[in-house]
Amino acid sequence: MLYLTLLLCFFLSLIITPSVKKLAFSVGATDNPNQRKVHTKTMPRLGGLAVFISFFAGMLIIGPIHQYCNYILFGSIIIILTGIIDDIIELSPKMKLLGQLIPAGTVLYGGLHIDFISLPFGMKLEFGWMSIPITLLWIIGITNSINLIDGLDGLASGVSAIALLSISGMAVLMNDWYVSSVGFILLASILGFLPYNFHPATIFLGDSGSLFLGYMIAVLSLLGFKNVTFISFIVPIVILGVPISDTLFAIIRRVTTNKPFSAPDKYHLHHCLLHIGFSHRQTVLIIYIMAVFFGAIGVIITKSNLRGTYIFIGILILMLELFAEKIGWVGKEFKPLLKIAQLFRLSPGKNE
Repeated sequence: MLYLTLLLCFFLSLIITPSVKKLAFSVGATDNPNQRKVHTKTMPRLGGLAVFISFFAGMLIIGPIHQYCNYILFGSIIIILTGIIDDIIELSPKMKLLGQLIPAGTVLYGGLHIDFISLPFGMKLEFGWMSIPITLLWIIGITNSINLIDGLDGLASGVSAIALLSISGMAVLMNDWYVSSVGFILLASILGFLPYNFHPATIFLGDSGSLFLGYMIAVLSLLGFKNVTFISFIVPIVILGVPISDTLFAIIRRVTTNKPFSAPDKYHLHHCLLHIGFSHRQTVLIIYIMAVFFGAIGVIITKSNLRGTYIFIGILILMLELFAEKIGWVGKEFKPLLKIAQLFRLSPGKNE
């Protein structure tokens, strides 16, 4: 039954996307080129609606088989409506945030939140009332991280597909039928849309898509890994390493330059790769490979002991920082590790 549902979602998304494209032009949900953007012509932005319709059809087929199902679906409707309105009239940052808080609050009201983490040596970290802000921060943070990387054809949709494949695969290993089913349904819906969205795209995912995908990925990762061990708590963070890293470095850039968090810039990961000479398609494929790498590390960590996990995470952070400094991800001047390495490379003769 699930296999037929996945095929239906894939082909439904594939078939209705051209109609959504026409709808986007008719309602003015378009993206005009400017100095920050890489496209050179007006593009339809409502692609997320095609993904959502396909996903929703799949969810109707499998039915409300989980205690959080109705809350998640209601939240997804609110987030897709927020994205659609933003695609048409561009909401203010405050209104956009409100449109994310309501869906996040909905699943919280339904009982989905992080209560505790089981630590090594039999200890447990209880969050108490802090579980509410921590859960809200996770959902809104991941939602916006997917929104932030949506800067090139097929980038956000492809990275989301890879993250969903990792989360759903992990859910299969954990015998979590609901998370794996919902994840695969959403994955099939994205794959049906991706042929229209990959470079050269004929339709953009839009905020309708990036917000919806970010919300669903945040909720599914939370649902699949809530109230678990310290190692398992790290897994979704690693799997979502690309969007989380891009968001973290964006925050650091804005703090160090005294700019508001909502201020746009051209130093996101895809911008940096374009700056150093990679083509549009090459940049997207490189980021896909990075997303696959993070997903694979996430799976490996679940099979490692605590010491192995610390080693993997340490190496991963070091590699990520070196890569970020090399491409100017944090900023052109922020290169502490490379500067230290440069000092070690200087011979005594050159210092005299």
